[in-house]
Amino acid sequence: MKLHFTLLFLALSVVTGQINSQTFKTRFAKLVSENDTVGQVKLLESWEKTDRNDPELFIAYYNYYVNKAGKEVITLGQNPKGDDVLALMDQDKTKKEPVAYMYGDIQYDPDLLSKGFSWINRGIEKHPDRLDMRFGKIYLLGQIGDYENFTTEIIRAVDHSVVNDNKWKWDDSKPYEQTSKYFLSNIQTYVIHLYNTGDDALLDNMKRIAEAVLKNYPDHIESLSNLSIVYMVQKQYSKAFEPLLKAHRLNPEDFIVLSNLGQAYKLTGDKNNAIKYYELTVKYGDEQAKRFAKEQIKEIKGK
Repeated sequence: MKLHFTLLFLALSVVTGQINSQTFKTRFAKLVSENDTVGQVKLLESWEKTDRNDPELFIAYYNYYVNKAGKEVITLGQNPKGDDVLALMDQDKTKKEPVAYMYGDIQYDPDLLSKGFSWINRGIEKHPDRLDMRFGKIYLLGQIGDYENFTTEIIRAVDHSVVNDNKWKWDDSKPYEQTSKYFLSNIQTYVIHLYNTGDDALLDNMKRIAEAVLKNYPDHIESLSNLSIVYMVQKQYSKAFEPLLKAHRLNPEDFIVLSNLGQAYKLTGDKNNAIKYYELTVKYGDEQAKRFAKEQIKEIKGK
């Protein structure tokens, strides 16, 4: 009887803990919607005393400090962000293009942001399979332009995906039902973010991520293509072919790979192979890829 009572008590404790977690989380979300920062602090302190290892607590603290750290400002510059942008034209109308843009931006208090990262770091350490924590941190690092830590965290997530065999957890520690393919597609969006900055200094970051993925997923076509793009931009053309040709062997109809092969051969002066792969791009590509390939073929034949 005593053993039965102990087991029943433990089971009841677990259920009670889950209810407390949900209650705190719901109350915190309500306080955030009401912009009640004083109430948020009181709730977080109470929550921490109740269950300091609750994964939702680490996320709540992270969100609290990130929200508090961010301040919206009006920015005048040449690189507009978001949809709400005002183009400023030259007053004498001699220039057709805007001379500057006015747009909203967010600036972060570094001390508050540091506290937020401290909480999410502790959360990841205690709950390494919570992918929402990792992706939440990576997203913000990208937003603030901390691309070194952005890259490091992506590589850590990729490495851990092998450790846990992609058995991730998400909100409320529920199983993340998506496959490794979906996980890697998210990693690819981060690589695209790096590429879209247009900053050649970040090519090495792209290369490190591609190499980390390929170390664990050697047949990942997107990373093979990414690696070749880095080599091409760096004018290391001979190195670009090996990953591209491997990607082509894995999927002969991948039009992105075909287009990149066409570009690689064009850059090295091999017109015949360039035309060959651009013609294959026309065969298998979407409308945008087809248009680009046709333009390239026309340009090559015109020389």
